[in-house]
Amino acid sequence: MTDVLDLARAWAASDPDPQTREELLGLIHAAESGDGPAATEVADAFAGTLQFGTAGLRGRLGPGPNRMNIVVVARAAAGLAAYLNESGGGAVVIGYDARRNSEAFARATAQIMTGAGLAAYVLPHPLPTPVLAFAIRRLGCAAGVMVTASHNPPEDNGYKVYLADGSQIVPPDDARISAHIDAVADLGPVAGLPHGDEWTMLGDDVVDDYVARATSLLEPGPPSDLLVGYTAMHGVGGEVFLRVMREAGFRHPVVVTEQFAPDPDFPTVAFPNPEEPGAMDLAFATARASGVDIVIAHDPDADRCAVGVPTPAGWRMLSGDEVGTLLGWWIASGNRRVARHGVFAQSIVSGSLLQSIADDFHIGYAQTLTGFKWIARVPDLMFGYEEALGYCVDPNGVRDKDGITAALMVVEMASRLQQKGRTLLDVLDDLAFLHGVHATAQVSVRVTHLDRIGEVMHALRTDPPREVAGRAVTGFADLNQGADGLPPTDGLRFTLDSGARIIVRPSGTEPKVKCYLQSVMPVHDHDLAGARVSADAELALLKAAVADWLS
Repeated sequence: MTDVLDLARAWAASDPDPQTREELLGLIHAAESGDGPAATEVADAFAGTLQFGTAGLRGRLGPGPNRMNIVVVARAAAGLAAYLNESGGGAVVIGYDARRNSEAFARATAQIMTGAGLAAYVLPHPLPTPVLAFAIRRLGCAAGVMVTASHNPPEDNGYKVYLADGSQIVPPDDARISAHIDAVADLGPVAGLPHGDEWTMLGDDVVDDYVARATSLLEPGPPSDLLVGYTAMHGVGGEVFLRVMREAGFRHPVVVTEQFAPDPDFPTVAFPNPEEPGAMDLAFATARASGVDIVIAHDPDADRCAVGVPTPAGWRMLSGDEVGTLLGWWIASGNRRVARHGVFAQSIVSGSLLQSIADDFHIGYAQTLTGFKWIARVPDLMFGYEEALGYCVDPNGVRDKDGITAALMVVEMASRLQQKGRTLLDVLDDLAFLHGVHATAQVSVRVTHLDRIGEVMHALRTDPPREVAGRAVTGFADLNQGADGLPPTDGLRFTLDSGARIIVRPSGTEPKVKCYLQSVMPVHDHDLAGARVSADAELALLKAAVADWLS
C-alpha cells in the first residue's frame, strides 16, 4: 500500500483540478488512518490506466489514472492531437452531454487541441451525440470528440472519438491513438502540455442544420393525429426531439416531465437505459394517464431510441430487433425519401429477420461485428441497426446510430399506419406470417470483478456444451478465429438443432457478459399465436440454461 500511496501523492501534487485533488488527498488521509474502503478505492484508482480503444474511454469519475478526470482526458486529447498532426492535421469539433464534468472535459480538449496547433470547434451547449456526429461532416472536420458515457450509471463519464468520415474509430487507428496517449503520459504532468484558448464556440446554426436534415427524411403527407408520449431519460435529447417533431408537423408529444430536464444524477431510474428493468415505468404510467398512441424514449445522449406500444395486456417496449425490422420494412416499402438502392446492415448479435426483409425487397444485405463503428462502414449503407436500440436511418447525414432521426421515422411510420387503421404490431404480425416468428432475447450479468468475464468466456470456449435446454448443438463458432468473413472478435456462437441461436460476448462498454438468444418458428395453418407461444417457450428454456453459464 505504501507504493500506491506514493503514486497517489505524486498524482495529487500535479493534478490541475482542485476538486479531484482534494478528493484524492482525503482518500489518502483516510487510508493512512486505517480506513479500509478508502484504501481499496485508492488501490483501484491506481491499479492501472483506463484503456483507450474503439469505444474511446469510459469509466468512473474520480482521481487517478484508472478514472475519468481532467488529467486522463487531457492526455487522451493530446494523444489524439498528435495522431491528427501526424495524419495531416485539420479541425476537431467537440460535443458534450449534461453529465458531471462533461463541459469541463470538452473545454480541456479544446485547450489541448488548440495548443497543438489544431482548430477546435465546441458545440454551444449540451447536445445529443448524433448532433456531434453530424457536425463532423457538416463542418469538414478531421475528427470529432463527444464527451458522454451514454447510458452508463451516473458516476461514469466517457470520451468517444470519431474521424473525418463521421464514424467511430476502429483498428488500427485506435491503437495508433493509444500509443500517442501513452507517449504523452510519459512526458510528465499535463500542466506542461501546450494549452491554447483560441477555439471557436459554435452557435445554434449547426443544430438548425441537423434539424433541417432530420425533417427532410420524411415524406409530405396528410396531418397526423398520432399522439406520442416521450421521455428524455434525464438526458440531452428532449429539446432537439421536440423541435424536430414540431418542424415535421407532428403533434406536441406528452412529455414525462419528471425525466425531461437533463440531470446527471438520473434520480428516477436505477440505470438510465430504456432496456433496464423499471426504466420505462414512468413513461408507461404517463402513457396510461394521457391516452397516447405510442411512447418514444431516448437514452441520455439520445443516440439510442426505444419504442413502447399499447397491447391488450398493457404497455410494452418493443425490442431493438422489432424496431430495427420495422424501420427496415418502412425504408424498403413506405418512406420514399430514402433512395431505393444500397445495403441493409446489422450487427452479428442482432436478429436475422432483417435479412429476410432485404431479400424480399431485393436489397443488399451485410452483417458486421457488434457496434456502429462497423455498421457505419458498410459500403453503400442504406439502413443499419443493432439490437441494443441503435438505428441509422440516414447514413449520409449521421454515420452513427441516431435516436432522434430513428424516432422521427418511427413516428412517421406509426402515423401513416394509423391513417389506414393499422398499427406497428399489425406490421410485425405481417412479417411473422411471411418470414416466421423471430423471437429474440438477451441475458446479461453485470460483474464486479472483470476477471469473471474472462473466466466465463474461457470455460465456454475450451469446453463448449454439446446440448442446451435439451437441444443438440449442431454448430459452434469461436468468433475469435473469425467467422462468416468477419474480423476476429471475442465471442462465441452456438447453433441448435431447433434452429435457435446463442451468441455470447463481453460488453464493449460495461462490465457485463451478454448472451443473445434467437428462436425462429414458422407459422403453420395461420396459427401465429401458437408459433409465438412456441418461440417464447423455447426462449425461456434457453434463458434458464445460459443463466447457469454466467452464474
